[in-house]
Amino acid sequence: MSEPIDSESPTPDRLLHTGAEHPIDPEDLVMASGQDPTPALVEKARQALEREGATAVERVLP
Repeated sequence: MSEPIDSESPTPDRLLHTGAEHPIDPEDLVMASGQDPTPALVEKARQALEREGATAVERVLP
């Protein structure tokens, strides 16, 4: 991404991403919920991701 991005123009499609192209980490899920990633919360998020997959993320980020 060596070219500057003009803040007045819309973001080009090639720079947009949803995050769906990469698996979410338990730490990411905890932080997306607005909490600090403590060991207990990371473990809970890991279990939720294992059990629910993408649905666990959709509950936090609709």
